[in-house]
Amino acid sequence: MAGVESRIQRSILDYLKLKNIVAWKNSNVGIYKKSTGQYIPSGTPGVSDILGVLHPSGRFLAIEVKAPKKYASPTQKVFLEQIRNAGGLAGVCRSIDDVIELLKEE
Repeated sequence: MAGVESRIQRSILDYLKLKNIVAWKNSNVGIYKKSTGQYIPSGTPGVSDILGVLHPSGRFLAIEVKAPKKYASPTQKVFLEQIRNAGGLAGVCRSIDDVIELLKEE
């Protein structure tokens, strides 16, 4: 993940912790295979960067973190839509302000 996105992700996780929202960074990079120099996929394509559970509702939370002017990939968009369709709260966030707006939907 780019440096800008890493900083945004850290600030979002810190904010969620302050709001007593259980959330964690989801690592979906895969396993590096030294012999081929490639990553072996180790998860579901498109899974969001931050996952969590909202209190007290228990509603699932998925946040795809993007740097300004960057957009979610097609597989990331599909994942976010699947979460929404299942009753979860999901969105692309580029800042804490975006997270605040997303959480208003709770």
